[in-house]
Amino acid sequence: MPVMMREVALLTLTNSANLLAGSTFELMRGTVFLSAGCTVSATGGFITIFSGADLVLEESPPFISTTYPVVPDQMYFTDYATIADRIVIAARNPSGGTLTFRPLVQITALGG
Repeated sequence: MPVMMREVALLTLTNSANLLAGSTFELMRGTVFLSAGCTVSATGGFITIFSGADLVLEESPPFISTTYPVVPDQMYFTDYATIADRIVIAARNPSGGTLTFRPLVQITALGG
């Protein structure tokens, strides 16, 4: 099962179009089931999750933690994706300090 894990620090009043940008697994190579979670180091951050054209999570605050999401307890966001779908976790930091975002995505291949 491929897994994407990142640790991205966002400065005050900055955005990331995709915390997963550049990952080998960012684009799906077949039909898959996705399970995702994300934490942030302090209050004030927001994430939005897309799976291809599917909006999986509209802008919402992630869990506050200094570690990655707990599997399976904090992997609330799921979706099916097909070939060439891009997995995007966008982040926004409107707070007064640097925030560290820690997304985790598990990818389970379906079929042959």
